[in-house]
Amino acid sequence: MNTKKVILLVIDSLMPLAIDKGIAQKELPTIQYLIEHGQYHKDLVSSFPTMSVAIDSSLLTGTYPNGHHVPGLTWYSTKEKKLINYGTGPMEIIKHGVDTVLVDALVNLNGSHLNPQVPTLYEDLTRRGKKSGSINGLIYRGNFDHTLSIPAWIQGPTSLPKKIAVKGPDYLALGSLSDPLDGIQKLPDGLTHRMGLNNQFSIETVNYLVKANKLPDFLYVYLPDLDQKIHKNGPSELNGVKEVDKQLQTLLQSFGSPEEALKKAIFILVGDSGMTPILSDKDNPVIDLPSILKDYDVLRQGEAVTKETEVVLAVNETMAYVYKLKADKLKDIANVLKADPRVDIISWKEKEWIYAIQGNSSKEIRFKANGKLIDPYQQKWLIEQDADVLDLKINAQNHTLNYGQYPDALQRLTGALHSNPGEFLVVTAKPGYELADRSSPTHKGGGGHGALGQAESLVPLIISGTDQQPQYLRIIDLKSFLLKLITM
Repeated sequence: MNTKKVILLVIDSLMPLAIDKGIAQKELPTIQYLIEHGQYHKDLVSSFPTMSVAIDSSLLTGTYPNGHHVPGLTWYSTKEKKLINYGTGPMEIIKHGVDTVLVDALVNLNGSHLNPQVPTLYEDLTRRGKKSGSINGLIYRGNFDHTLSIPAWIQGPTSLPKKIAVKGPDYLALGSLSDPLDGIQKLPDGLTHRMGLNNQFSIETVNYLVKANKLPDFLYVYLPDLDQKIHKNGPSELNGVKEVDKQLQTLLQSFGSPEEALKKAIFILVGDSGMTPILSDKDNPVIDLPSILKDYDVLRQGEAVTKETEVVLAVNETMAYVYKLKADKLKDIANVLKADPRVDIISWKEKEWIYAIQGNSSKEIRFKANGKLIDPYQQKWLIEQDADVLDLKINAQNHTLNYGQYPDALQRLTGALHSNPGEFLVVTAKPGYELADRSSPTHKGGGGHGALGQAESLVPLIISGTDQQPQYLRIIDLKSFLLKLITM
């Protein structure tokens, strides 16, 4: 019978590369301790697109976006005829004063966009009589009533009410919007501290729960700070990881000692996505989609869709959804995009088939589920044409299929292409490049993610305090693993 608490720490953009480098330089004593007293996997496959909100949804529902219906940080709703954008960070939201961004991020994301038919880990745990909590998690839907309090300075430029009723796990902390420690302990949550959506807020909240003996059976803790540093400085950035290591040290010490911590809790550290270094300005790393699609009427950000609108762009850094609203064939748009040598994969669905072509080449592949080829996750596929497009290794004699540069590519593309209604392409950039709409944030000389390749898709998983492990090393397999751990 497991009486240990389970603490899952999701560290935004943590990569194996940084962990290995930091340990080699003896600069990550806490992470090293957890690895030495547990397991360290360097190749957990993330969701796709490799954007936090879609990955979190996958982790907490155990499905790719075709199951949970959160396609990415930005996507186009054919039902509402508008671009959904959950915000590229609190500061940008305030700068734009965008009412709809906040309503989508704070109300609709958990309230209606996240598929109500697919239970979250929190909902499953409640059904099994277990208590759970979320600290700064973006996806937190559960069975209990909570209230988000919107600060006065945000209410000014928006139509948001002072209070928003939401459903979450037993315990919900979400920066200054939901701070259960308000009046008990002062946490860093002002405008300069990203409204509490920072590592210090997250760690101090856990430390309080440990010391007050109030840890739920399962606690999800999101640590966002590293992401910004890597976006700016590129994947070799180590200072952010050293900060995380110190914060984890205070967490283990809050139990009395690291030894005591591992007696009382199971610690699981996971990155959400990796990053690929973006080339510097002189190498022309930004693929400007509106100029490539200049012969189409492309929706301008912030404007309404009209009868004339032919194409809508939803750019997720190194990946984009390109929606077509008029009669043109998707393949025609794909062929225009394919001419740019910086574009990597372009994919779309036709009936039950999924097609993919490679930028700057004439290679094409098509595939569908339930064929004779079995991949490492026991998924079955029928594949026709050129397997090289997705770097697939096929052994026809044994009916096996293995992945190369694009982990779990067939299922992940299927997930993205069935994530929301409408006719659209999935486009990814080659390593070193990123996609952009007219006012997308770009990361020249820094790092970016979103795409399907190994650098962005393979993340570290550290498990300490148990010898159990997930059936497969994929983010979508963590939910069933956690359920088993917490309820066994």
